[in-house]
Amino acid sequence: MRPLAAFILLLTGMLATVPALAQGRDPILVSEVSQNVIRVRQGFTGTELLVFGAIIDPRGGQPAGDYDIVVIVRGPSEAIQLREKDRLEWLGIWVNAESADYRSVPSFFALASSRPVAELVDPQTAAIYELGLEYLQLSPTGSIDPEKQVRMTSGLVDLKRRQQLYQQVEDGVSITEGVLYQTRIAIPSNVIVGRYTAETLAIRDGRVIASGTSRIEVTKEGFERVVADEAQDNGLFYGLFAVGLSLFMGWAAGRLYALV
Repeated sequence: MRPLAAFILLLTGMLATVPALAQGRDPILVSEVSQNVIRVRQGFTGTELLVFGAIIDPRGGQPAGDYDIVVIVRGPSEAIQLREKDRLEWLGIWVNAESADYRSVPSFFALASSRPVAELVDPQTAAIYELGLEYLQLSPTGSIDPEKQVRMTSGLVDLKRRQQLYQQVEDGVSITEGVLYQTRIAIPSNVIVGRYTAETLAIRDGRVIASGTSRIEVTKEGFERVVADEAQDNGLFYGLFAVGLSLFMGWAAGRLYALV
């Protein structure tokens, strides 16, 4: 069943329960994604994820058009060691200098909102829900100087943004007739495999009044999956094979060069 058809059936079911929920004051948010599985094959150049849904007034009728929507797509967390480069002027080279360890860094983070986050909630609420790159809780480990932490965290976020793994579009959600919403999230080719979540928040008067979550699986298929599985399950043999293949390719290139 296509995502849109499944969403229409889900929305119809939700509307059928509206009378029973009429005593509630806050709206009901129904969320869906265009694909629950993203398959990474050879030649994968990225894809586009459509996140869409509806806001239902439990009292019946059309909800007022004063809701805002924020969509956050988040990838699996990973531990990262970040190193700074320092230039030795007297040698004219760059070397590793200070480092910082983070135990829980989202491998992918994309936020889209109907308006700038600063216009929707206060900084405290934005920090609680991590509404934006500046509010990401990256969990540094060990003792670290606050000034250094700010510098290293800023550098990490900037690096992820340049890799297109961190995105923030503050006018990327469209709301139609105060009911239907949609946004498109670019998924680059360098995403890692694992479980991703697409969380949708409905915001009114500075507070989150409804939320919905969809899950997406990113998997490798074909030759890429075989390589990934072997690297994980047979790390030693995979490493030896990679070294041997590199030596063979170097030897073969040398022989071809000699023949020319």
